[in-house]
Amino acid sequence: MSSAQIDRYTLIGSNGSPYSLKMRSVMRYRRLPFDWILRTDRNMGLLAGMKPALVPVLVLPEDGSLHLDSTPIIAMLEERHPDERSVIPENPAHAFLAHLIEDMADEWCTKMMFHYRWAYEADINYASHWIADDFFPDLTGEKRHAAARKFADRQISRMPLVGCTPHNAPVIEAGYHHILKLLESHVGQHEFLFGTRPSLADFGLYGQFRVLATDPTPLAIMRAEAQRTESWLRQLDDASGIEGDWVDDDSLPEATKGLVNFAAKVYLPFLAANAAAIAAEEDGFELELLGRSYAQGTFGYQVKCLNMLKQRFAALDLEAQAKVSSYLDGSKAMDILRPD
Repeated sequence: MSSAQIDRYTLIGSNGSPYSLKMRSVMRYRRLPFDWILRTDRNMGLLAGMKPALVPVLVLPEDGSLHLDSTPIIAMLEERHPDERSVIPENPAHAFLAHLIEDMADEWCTKMMFHYRWAYEADINYASHWIADDFFPDLTGEKRHAAARKFADRQISRMPLVGCTPHNAPVIEAGYHHILKLLESHVGQHEFLFGTRPSLADFGLYGQFRVLATDPTPLAIMRAEAQRTESWLRQLDDASGIEGDWVDDDSLPEATKGLVNFAAKVYLPFLAANAAAIAAEEDGFELELLGRSYAQGTFGYQVKCLNMLKQRFAALDLEAQAKVSSYLDGSKAMDILRPD
């Protein structure tokens, strides 16, 4: 199905949602026709009956059906538009690694976004008010302040659920500095993780780090340590004019290798510990990450994430599996990815 054969999609999202920004950027890059609708209290009827009523939501033009969750939506668009600026690398091993980095961005880097937004007073005040401005466009004065405070209180109460606790803060913040350093060493307007065109991995990181480049504390860190990365995020917001190619061999940028290594040493062990705790019917788990203790309650959705990565790896042929293994060499990640 070509974009010329369909009417426009509708993408309902929020500027405070990294997944909405990720999805919008993908659709712009792929030059798919769509209308962006900012979710507000005025238009919540658009999501009537949808549970959970989360964003982004993609509305299909032919039947008005609503679709949730950025990763499955991107996969659906790949099937609907297979020949138009795919975000999946052609090399099967690279495609797996792109999925791994994207999954890490969605499920681990989001802890960085959530931590910085709700751990520091300046960020709490700033973020809660601009998010209230987006969602409650008719509120001003004390009503605006009250709405912002209510939203902040709710989000702060959810911090332990996603592992954003004072105990875990050193691990989360060390990871933010580390990934910034990796990105700063490579990315640019025509330089991406798997070539000179953006991939699923680039867009996954974009969503989280674009929000981090909005709130005061992580923005100040980014501008001090990785200003070129901040520029890259602005550029990736609309990459519809980018033309490029995938890397044509098995050599990947050092930044990409570093992100894969971070996933092998931090993200996959985190997923494995969570899955083991759930299998043992335990409420939480603890492990060492980046030389520090990390502990949180179990989270069922991330078992699904791990299983999907295992399935993707199992679907690779032996040559591609060997290539993935070479990038993950020296860690226990392969033991985690192989079937139980």
